[in-house]
Amino acid sequence: MDLFAYDESLGIHCLCGVDEAGRGPLAGPVYAAAVILPRGIVIEGLNDSKKLSEKKREQLFDIITQQAVAYSVASASVEEIDRHNILQATFLAMRRAVDGLAVRPELCLVDGNRNPELGIHTRLIVKGDATSACIAAASVLAKVSRDRYMLELAKQYPQYQFEKHKGYGTALHCELIGKYGVSEVHRKSFMGKILARKDQPDRGRIGEQAVAEELAKRGYQILERNYHSRYGEIDIIAAQNGFLAFVEVKARGPHTKGAPAEAVSASKRKKLIQTALLYLQETNSRLQPRFDVAEVFFTSSVRPQIKGIRYLAGAFEADEAAE
Repeated sequence: MDLFAYDESLGIHCLCGVDEAGRGPLAGPVYAAAVILPRGIVIEGLNDSKKLSEKKREQLFDIITQQAVAYSVASASVEEIDRHNILQATFLAMRRAVDGLAVRPELCLVDGNRNPELGIHTRLIVKGDATSACIAAASVLAKVSRDRYMLELAKQYPQYQFEKHKGYGTALHCELIGKYGVSEVHRKSFMGKILARKDQPDRGRIGEQAVAEELAKRGYQILERNYHSRYGEIDIIAAQNGFLAFVEVKARGPHTKGAPAEAVSASKRKKLIQTALLYLQETNSRLQPRFDVAEVFFTSSVRPQIKGIRYLAGAFEADEAAE
């Protein structure tokens, strides 16, 4: 069943889709959109915004806003994110989007598994932007609106190069935060781990640098360092011979029990895969993805010195972690 057939199957005359954009970034507001599409409409190419190119999203934005029965886009500020937390700020943006509709819907379909308490009968749909046309339309409006706003912020804060990463925690963005500090448009509640890396070098940073250098010696191209998403972080993303390696670095002292690779639990693997999927969607990479683990052994816990590195290519598979 395609997205439009799903919406039609519900038999609701006035159906609204609600979705967000920008929960994971380190800077900028979180956006949400609410969209009511006419019954029976089919918009060619409409899909989850993360699966679409920027050009296609821009094209669909105009089509959706022209053909929608009603639509509304809203946001929650950086200050509100820091005050309430990102989940509650996202719900606030969703409520504002629904409240801004010129038409009151009979039912709201919301992407996700948490109820934002919209004051209207609501149905939660996990991966709703790939299931429902009206949610997919909302995802496009939210994503395009936020991206446009981040381009405006890029003009105000050119040193952070928001036009390149839209505020997400890429290696470039983290490097620029380290160089220029935290601005008023950064989410202070998201900064703890970033600033800890900057001010307190530890075995993790030393190990990651050593692994990056070792991969470079082996002919890998380092694409990202400390790539962040709302699900977690990937230490290193590197490419070689048609493979895209998502590398988890595990550092251990001389008295740590168990091999470092054993610390990559099932829940950790799941988060790595979710983050990797976001990276693949953002970059449209055609390389074959692979999940690797780099074990870094230290001789001392006080003054870390590297004893050796063991690299495990293909340490686990996506299907295995999904079980």
